[in-house]
Amino acid sequence: MTDSPSEAAASLPPGFSEHPLSYGDDLCSENLSSGFSEHPLSYSDDLCSENLAPGFSEHPLSYGDDFCSENLPPGFSEHSLSYGDNFCSEKPKGQRGGGRGLALQVMWNRLISVVEEQALSLVRTAFSTSVREAGDLSAGVFDVRGQMVAQAVTGTPGHVNTMAAAVDHFIDAIGTDRMYPGDVYLTNDPWKGTGHLHDITVVTPVFRSDRLIAYFGSTAHVVDIGGRGFGPDASEIYEEGLFIPIMKLIERGRLNRDLIEVIRANVREPDQVVGDVHSLAAGNDTGIERLTDMLDELGLDDVEPIASFIFDRTAAATRAAVERVPPGAYRNAMAVDGYNQTITLAVELEVGGGRIHADFTGTSPVSSHGINVPLAYSRAYMTYGLLCALAPQTPNNAASLAPFTVSAPAGCILNARPPAPVSVRHVIGHFVTDLCLGALAEVLVDVVPAEGSGALWNFQAGARAASEPEAGASSGPDCDPAVGASSTPASELAEGASSSPTPDRPPAEILMFNSGGTGARPRLDGLSATAFPSGVRTMSVEATEQVGPIVIWRKELRPDSGGAGTHRGGLGQVIELGPAEGYELHFSAMFDRVQNPARGRRGGGDGAPGRVSLDDGSPFDAKGKQLVPAGRRLIFELPGGGGWGDPAQRSPEAVDNDLAQGYVTEAGRDRDGNGNGAAAVTGPGA
Repeated sequence: MTDSPSEAAASLPPGFSEHPLSYGDDLCSENLSSGFSEHPLSYSDDLCSENLAPGFSEHPLSYGDDFCSENLPPGFSEHSLSYGDNFCSEKPKGQRGGGRGLALQVMWNRLISVVEEQALSLVRTAFSTSVREAGDLSAGVFDVRGQMVAQAVTGTPGHVNTMAAAVDHFIDAIGTDRMYPGDVYLTNDPWKGTGHLHDITVVTPVFRSDRLIAYFGSTAHVVDIGGRGFGPDASEIYEEGLFIPIMKLIERGRLNRDLIEVIRANVREPDQVVGDVHSLAAGNDTGIERLTDMLDELGLDDVEPIASFIFDRTAAATRAAVERVPPGAYRNAMAVDGYNQTITLAVELEVGGGRIHADFTGTSPVSSHGINVPLAYSRAYMTYGLLCALAPQTPNNAASLAPFTVSAPAGCILNARPPAPVSVRHVIGHFVTDLCLGALAEVLVDVVPAEGSGALWNFQAGARAASEPEAGASSGPDCDPAVGASSTPASELAEGASSSPTPDRPPAEILMFNSGGTGARPRLDGLSATAFPSGVRTMSVEATEQVGPIVIWRKELRPDSGGAGTHRGGLGQVIELGPAEGYELHFSAMFDRVQNPARGRRGGGDGAPGRVSLDDGSPFDAKGKQLVPAGRRLIFELPGGGGWGDPAQRSPEAVDNDLAQGYVTEAGRDRDGNGNGAAAVTGPGA
């Protein structure tokens, strides 16, 4: 195990973050899922010597003492983060030796800090909590061919890995002959961006001496995009909101005000959405400024030397990692809830020649509801999961993504084509990671975890002034419990309600990300209430209550929800919330693992299924738009992760700790015989 966070922070060189180069804090140190390296991908010594992926120098990727005094390559100044003049230009190429590679690593490290500052600029100027609090975004720099060179630490794999392919579409649509200094482009095209209309991708070209040299790209999830709102109820993409094709937001420094007005007129939260669009552009501008400073300092004309260096080494490291998997075909299948009707996800991984191809033949067809997944999003989570298992320390860029390819039949739910609705593509797309990891479970026994809760339990609600009860409606026990004072079904009332805002009760859109438990790992318990594979951060109660009339009454871990095993599955959580006084909530349910819980592995038990209900116990549907009336509360019981290994082999100390921490109850311990609450149902790989 690595040093504690405080020890790790103390060991870092000045100016370096203790946060790993991953998709968030949840994936580092003791929080890592099985198969993830304990060594965080940071700027610290964890990337040195024996911990480095093949093809990388044993010299640490830091600006620390290793680059000072006698450790410096010839001509490299210890007083600046740049080449010395002799090293950069005057010294003959043949005399530079290994020093040039070392210096290129320093420049690569500097480039990481550039894109991280790009992302942080977006976070600190964003209007929506999904960006400011949860980090539901991506940021990166691309070479002139549109290949991703570096990504920011902050962000999610669903955004990063889809955006990696998006810049090519911008180049094709705009054309380099129509790109000018001062331009900014954007789109929310699900098939040319990141999978659904709520994600806006902004790309900015970088010019140096009037020559196009690179691009900065960023993506963020906005709180609203019009249409039916964020939810699975649409039957076509046209119902899901404003569709913005690839176009110019700014041309030669002049803002496209017509486009801004179109956006403002079509969304429920115009200030937040337009503000986030400007924040995306501002983040890219920050990246350009820092990149220009870096190139000036290093005396470089473009990013090509750095890109070539990192692509070469990343490709070698990734290929070496993939070749450790025996060649062959590996299969897995998984049942998930779908839109209140179970669907099947299936994959065959073909491994060989340093490449892995995923074929999703056998997966259920496209749904008539908005849970469908564009293929680029399916590939993003397939690639992410396999890189985590096989090469967790390898930088994420075009070269690390290249060996992973996908295919799926036309009309498959993991290869949805226009005009299929895709609003909540994450609900199914997030399961692709566990699906593909499960295919390799028999050859990566000590790496692959049990299945986890997978999909985020996003809560998207429109808060509206409470409507008056219908004449003659009852509030007693004979009324429909799902709607309180009205006998109209919750889904119909939510669709048809049109309560008018009042000056003291303006409408508001509220978005909240929530996570269940991850699967247990071969050597550790699963993580509780942790977003894997998405990696987004949980929004704080205080931040959520600030943006709209909502009260979160309870938010706590859910005892007995982790699957039994030698290592226990991560716990889900219980969240109780309701509208503030005078309001009602029209919310879109987009939850899974209610009918099909996370499966344990190698004899481990399944995690507990999720549940959604009102405060009187009345069940709600897991998908679709529904109403929380004024004065009522909604209760989420999020699913737990599956267990790993024989429950009888769990150590007595771990059982005692589970009881002491309240992770399991005595009844749960007695039921399973080892301190785990969920039923000990044998999962795959037993």
